[in-house]
Amino acid sequence: MPPLPNAELVQSSVQLYRYLLRCCKQLPEENIRQHYRHAIRQSFKVHADEDNPERIQQIIKRAIEDADWVMNK
Repeated sequence: MPPLPNAELVQSSVQLYRYLLRCCKQLPEENIRQHYRHAIRQSFKVHADEDNPERIQQIIKRAIEDADWVMNK
């Protein structure tokens, strides 16, 4: 399956954060949305001090792949 719309525009951690929160709005049930919003916020906090550009790009790529999987299941 192709990535979610505008996934190719995500270049920074803040853009990723906002993109993932927007994706959550498309989920069907409120409790599912709350769960994923919480997970996104926690992950953002855990990786907030990451300064290696290669590692940041890996995290972004993996998060978009995971979001794609969640949205298509």
